[in-house]
Amino acid sequence: MNATGALGRYGEDLAARLLIRAGMTVLARNWRYGRAGEIDIVARDGDTLVVCEVKTRRTVRFEDPMAALTPAKAARLRHLAECWLERHGPPVGGVRIDLVGVVLPRRGTPRIDHVRGVA
Repeated sequence: MNATGALGRYGEDLAARLLIRAGMTVLARNWRYGRAGEIDIVARDGDTLVVCEVKTRRTVRFEDPMAALTPAKAARLRHLAECWLERHGPPVGGVRIDLVGVVLPRRGTPRIDHVRGVA
C-alpha cells in the first residue's frame, strides 16, 4: 500500500470508530461493486442505511475534505447505494448519504467532521 492509500485507510479507521461511538453499526468497509466504484463505509443508524464517503487530508491548504463531495461523486454514491439495495434489500428506514472529513495536522489531534444527509 502506498502512502496515499495508507492515509486514506487511517482516515477510514478514524471515521468508522466515530460512527460506532455515535451508535451506528458498520456493515461493510470498502464495499466495491464492479466498475461502478466503492463505498468507503456502509453502516446502519437505527433502521436507516448509511452510505458514508470518507475524505482524509493532511492539510486544508488546498481543499477542505468537506468540500470534496462534488455533484458527480454524489451521483456515484446514490448509484452505489442502489447497487447495495439490489444485493441486500431495502432498509426499513430509508437510505442516507453521509460525509466524514478527516484532517490530520502535523501535530495534535485529528479533526473529524461528520455531516449527515449530504446528498
